Amino acid sequence: MYQYTQDDQTLIDERVAQFRGQTERFLKGELDGDQFRALRLMNGLYIQTHAPMLRVAGPYGLLSSRQLRKLAEIARKYDKGYCHFTTRQNIQYNWPKLEEVPDILAELAEVQMHAIQTSGNCMRNTTTDPLSGVCKDEIEDPRPYCEIIRQWTTLHPEFAFLPRKFKIAVSGALHDRAATQFHDIGLHLVKNDAGEVGFKVFVGGGLGRTPVIGQVIRPFLEKKHLLSYLEAIVRIYNLFGRRDNKYKARIKILVKEEGLEKITELVEQEWQLNKDSLELSDERIESIKAQFAPPAYETDAGLDGSFNDRLQDNPAFATWVQQNTADHRVPGYRAAFISLKAPDAPPGDITDTQLDLVADLADRFSFGEVRSTHRQNLVLTDVKQTDLFTLWQELDAAKLATPNIGSATDIICCPGLDFCSLANAGSIGITREINQALDDLDYLHDLGDIKINISGCMNGCAHQSVGHIGILGVDKKGEEWYQITLGGSSENEAAIGDRLGPAVAKDQITRAVQDILDVYIKQRQEDESFLHTVKRVGITPFKEQVYANH
Repeated sequence: MYQYTQDDQTLIDERVAQFRGQTERFLKGELDGDQFRALRLMNGLYIQTHAPMLRVAGPYGLLSSRQLRKLAEIARKYDKGYCHFTTRQNIQYNWPKLEEVPDILAELAEVQMHAIQTSGNCMRNTTTDPLSGVCKDEIEDPRPYCEIIRQWTTLHPEFAFLPRKFKIAVSGALHDRAATQFHDIGLHLVKNDAGEVGFKVFVGGGLGRTPVIGQVIRPFLEKKHLLSYLEAIVRIYNLFGRRDNKYKARIKILVKEEGLEKITELVEQEWQLNKDSLELSDERIESIKAQFAPPAYETDAGLDGSFNDRLQDNPAFATWVQQNTADHRVPGYRAAFISLKAPDAPPGDITDTQLDLVADLADRFSFGEVRSTHRQNLVLTDVKQTDLFTLWQELDAAKLATPNIGSATDIICCPGLDFCSLANAGSIGITREINQALDDLDYLHDLGDIKINISGCMNGCAHQSVGHIGILGVDKKGEEWYQITLGGSSENEAAIGDRLGPAVAKDQITRAVQDILDVYIKQRQEDESFLHTVKRVGITPFKEQVYANH
């Protein structure tokens, strides 16, 4: 993984010192709330319902064991013994004291971490496929390009105060596991007819109040032009994006109002002005790639037959392997997902002791690295098959081996009313109820790939618009109700879910989910997935069943 240069470290250290001074001035009354707000947001600090919330950057989801141990230490020392992984592969602390946040940032800087631009109207953390570098369907590892983008976006002087937040995602595989089409800019590594690898560029995607699927603004972009073309897009957005209405300030609205053809014309004109000055050299690309070189895999790892023996002897282990591990491009290795979706825990939360354990397991079994995922889980990407049984035992003892990756209980869930001051309804409690209702593993695994996303307000932090089953909390005269959508997807065949009908009362939402799954079981054809069944039969059978009982 990328290692800071002295320039990188100096920048982060100076930023910490700067924010420490700003915080002290605010606490002394020398800065008012409005003045401090812009400063704290650019350093990842929100004010939530109960306490400040600090969001820490997890660049493209990649973390070292050393960084995990620091996150655990901060959770113990400054928070309530846990932290939370988000859909943007970041880390959040829900209970820090304002006066201690500069100390937290100073400790993060010791392990090459920070909270810069994790909030505010700026370019946010670039995200990518958690299986980058190891998946079989990969065209090229996207992580070096994510790092190049990270360096370009960090404290970019022109784009510090954009009309609204701006998000970029990169995929290097045939299967999009990074929701790229729902980002302000999405990048796919692709091959052209000549066999050259470059980028397909999407623009104008996004979720929230107005979910929009991104459109292709350039089918093929040479690698050397990556930064110049991105800069041209963001510059046009910065010039023409609306600032009079925050709900219409995203680039997705600009593209929708002006049309893709017009935006493409403006971007191309702007690009001609800077395409040569920002050109990426082959030497620069190769120097960054070198920091993501493959680890020292054992060439004979696939020859040991003990793994297959374990599968046959232990059904629980076999279930976990089937559900929570993925193919690896190197024979004898697999990627092992660590589920942060135990039935009795809020999705994405992890305790300090669990973080320490994962750090130890990463050192022992996965070359000291761990990834966070778009669906709020973790993954050790380079585990020998012969080590999987021991890994599973230790994860299971720590409640980190729930075999539900990709299943109906692998729910994306925002903090909702429990923490968020913007929420209209709870999310964590509903997630717990659904988990309890779907506690039969055989039934759960028979359902197959079902993605349930639950958000507590229209901001859609849990991406309910693209859930196979999307649940959105709304307020009705002080009571919590939930709207349901079906058929969304953030993968290759991107889709926005269709609204099922009127909102459902809080005490009926779990039953409604069960009704939807019952209809799927009755309607599906052999080996047909939930999403394909919804596309084939439409939402009417599901609607009739849900509202017949409510």
